[in-house]
Amino acid sequence: MSSFCREVITLQLGHYSNFVGTHWWNLQDASLSYDPDGPPGEIQSDVLFREGQTLGGHVTHTPRLIAMDLKGSLRTLRQEGNLYDAGKDTSAVTWDGSLMMHKESPPDKNPFLDDLDKLDRGEILAEADFYSSPQPQRSAGAVSVNTVNSQLARVQKAYRLEGSVKVWSDFLRIHLHPRTISVIHQYNHDGESQRLEAFGQGEALLQGSVLEQLEDKLHFFVEECDYLQGFQVFCDLADGFAGLGSKVTEMLQDSYGGRGILTWGIAPVSHPDSTPMKELYHMLNCTIGTVHMASHSSFFCPLTLRGGLGRRPSAPPAFPHLNYDPSMWYHSSAVLALALDALTLPYRLKNNSVPMWQVADTLAVSGRKVVAAYGAVPFPMMHGSSLPDALSACTDALPWKPLSACSEPGDGRCYGQWAMLRGFEGQRLISSHARGTKPPTPLHSLHSGEDVLDSYIRSFYPTAPLALQLVSEPSKLTPPFPQIFSQSLCAQGFLQSQRLPPGAPVPVVSSAPVMTSLQSGPAVGSWLSELHRGATTSDIRRAVPSFLSQGPEMADYEEALEELRLMARCYRDDSGGVMRSSSEEDDDD
Repeated sequence: MSSFCREVITLQLGHYSNFVGTHWWNLQDASLSYDPDGPPGEIQSDVLFREGQTLGGHVTHTPRLIAMDLKGSLRTLRQEGNLYDAGKDTSAVTWDGSLMMHKESPPDKNPFLDDLDKLDRGEILAEADFYSSPQPQRSAGAVSVNTVNSQLARVQKAYRLEGSVKVWSDFLRIHLHPRTISVIHQYNHDGESQRLEAFGQGEALLQGSVLEQLEDKLHFFVEECDYLQGFQVFCDLADGFAGLGSKVTEMLQDSYGGRGILTWGIAPVSHPDSTPMKELYHMLNCTIGTVHMASHSSFFCPLTLRGGLGRRPSAPPAFPHLNYDPSMWYHSSAVLALALDALTLPYRLKNNSVPMWQVADTLAVSGRKVVAAYGAVPFPMMHGSSLPDALSACTDALPWKPLSACSEPGDGRCYGQWAMLRGFEGQRLISSHARGTKPPTPLHSLHSGEDVLDSYIRSFYPTAPLALQLVSEPSKLTPPFPQIFSQSLCAQGFLQSQRLPPGAPVPVVSSAPVMTSLQSGPAVGSWLSELHRGATTSDIRRAVPSFLSQGPEMADYEEALEELRLMARCYRDDSGGVMRSSSEEDDDD
């Protein structure tokens, strides 16, 4: 790995955040390469991965990760993992009497996990099970270069896990360090009793054994870093983990205040077995969690495919070249992870890397620490065409969709923006029109991909500060990433010029170009005002007294709402107003 890097420690707090995180780590795993004779990659993997050794002396690369979840959320995954398992030592058993053993049958494994077990045992999977789609050999943080995951990466199997994925470990393809997983035994993942539903429950958790475990894991990962640039926190926003995340980010700020803390508040489109009362809980958790996590982070970005975080959200965004089920966590988390793979690239690059604090300082200006995310997943680029051609086809509207339940204003107002385009490998960034001929659009006359993208975005945001980066490497989609792409895409994720003939096999999409944007603008103020309005509509003491019975106190709750109102006011433009209704203006007076 590189001799110098700025390490990042990742925390995943909550079940849906672990869904997103599992897809995201699978994507990172697919990009790992330690072949000294291979071409150098653009992404510095040791920003996220740590190097170690098994008891047998094999080199390992495991995520620098702390993942917290509830009792019953792991199913077939052992909390300590099996990467450093030396086997059970029975030499200390001295009892000579009779023994009675009660053994519970383990949960059934899906076909993907069964294949992982076979490859771990050194078995060769039948070639007939696979599509012939060779991939470069990769290391995946297991026990050698020729690992389980590198074998899976060479072929694309037609896994269909939609009916079998119950928890995030059902599609985890990498080995985790024994210090990664932390199970909170006070609350259950399933069932109706002992559920982590309210903000106050999560706040109260960070004490005693939970706090000790977290501090121990943090110290382990921090102390082995040469230059820790900061933390990225993926935290469930709609349940009690919002309270836990608020305390965790506060602790990080107190202990590591000079480091970047980039927090992503993650929420699914829907929850299983939801009720109107639970939906109200979700909205209140989102509201208070946003206030607290934003105040303790370098920036806070809500990440969701839900059309809004209130009780009556609009429809999830429709991506033109995806066929996904927004209500299925396995699908929606894959879309968010693919976008997050591009959103987090600035501080993970080998060249022209931008440290976390600089990304945050660029966007979180004048107290505006909440930002909104947008993404074109995948970016609509025709195979064999150029970037000017692709962008010229999107002159009426930007190609990305909201990933934060926050619509763009459409009037060019924005305080700051960070755009990222990755995955154009093999395509031209500038036009190849003949000299002496008039270019079809102004974009076709520019001489670099950066100029093309800059000119295009500035046509929508002419006065907004803009930072942008281009990375040619695509996101590599190896098993078991769901095949949620339309038939209009080729194997590389680009648009096909011709439709597939009837009966032709649909190509397995093995990579995808993605375009994303992080924005700070008046639209975020509208989003915050909507949260404030939703939380103040109902009398919380009458509607959900149980929410307050578990904390916070009523005075703390009212203080959080006032902070939220003031936070929304920070997003007024120079003329004194944000994109708000007249009733909102009256509320502020």
